Amino acid sequence: MEDVTRPDRRQNAALSAALAGAVDLSAVKARAEATARQQSRPAAAPAASGSAPATSGEWVVEVSEATFQQDVLERSLQVPVVVDLRASWSEESQQLSPILQRLSAESNGTWILATVDIDANPRIAQAFGVQSVPMTVAIAGGQVLDGVPGLQPEAQLRQWIASLVQALRDRLPGIKAAEERAAAGGAAEAEQPEDPRFTAAEEAFERGDYAAAEAAYEQILAAEPGNEDAKAALAQVRFTARAERTDSGAIEKADASPDDIDAQLAAADAEIAAQLVDQAFARLVATVRRTADEDRNRVRQHLVDLFELFPADDQRVMLARRNLASALF
Repeated sequence: MEDVTRPDRRQNAALSAALAGAVDLSAVKARAEATARQQSRPAAAPAASGSAPATSGEWVVEVSEATFQQDVLERSLQVPVVVDLRASWSEESQQLSPILQRLSAESNGTWILATVDIDANPRIAQAFGVQSVPMTVAIAGGQVLDGVPGLQPEAQLRQWIASLVQALRDRLPGIKAAEERAAAGGAAEAEQPEDPRFTAAEEAFERGDYAAAEAAYEQILAAEPGNEDAKAALAQVRFTARAERTDSGAIEKADASPDDIDAQLAAADAEIAAQLVDQAFARLVATVRRTADEDRNRVRQHLVDLFELFPADDQRVMLARRNLASALF
């Protein structure tokens, strides 16, 4: 996939002007300000000056044509709103949205992410002049400030959003309020004691008692099946235990015996340990293609377990998942 570069300032200015004209944001802003003065909407236009959504769940909102004014324009009077114009059929949309959602979760409410399904809301897509998806637009004070087309690297998106927040900190009261609230919350969190279950598991891992560490994390997951920290830690423990038992010549042995399932699994572990991630994933996908029934399921599960060692939006993982799906079906 080719990288999509961010447009230069002249392109952004043209985009902003075009969008502002299409949506008529100045008129809508006036209506939003009047509504904000007359009504109190805790989730969208807080009555207290400088307030902002109090929980991370309110930092991502799915927007429709009926809620666009309230969820986007009115909120943009307090904090910037980043609009994710997307479509379910767009592969790049599927990759971009989780990145934006994660960045929003890290923002502590200094900006809001608004997601728009352009197929379900064609008037919004038309208003923004959407030619392709995904498309990301920043709105503040009821005005379009900037736009970014296509799928961008996470680091570039992070820098772009940080520059927006920095530029708007003194203009939008909700930004400083969110930062102050986050600082107060961070101090409170620092005072919380560590979870003794994780402490025991980590200590077992550090002394090389992988069986005890694995049992400790499994016990946490038995009580809390959705604990993502425990899931990730368990995957790491299991992999480390296998990797330490792997023969130094595992890769050469596997290359010489492509039909040896055990050799292929061990070689993939060795490649992951050597940071040859793409090579390990490709090896196991190729093995899935060559096998069937129980052998195929065993290789598939080993590959899925290796995926757990990386963030879900890691480009190498997403590519390997697509290749695995193709090999299976």
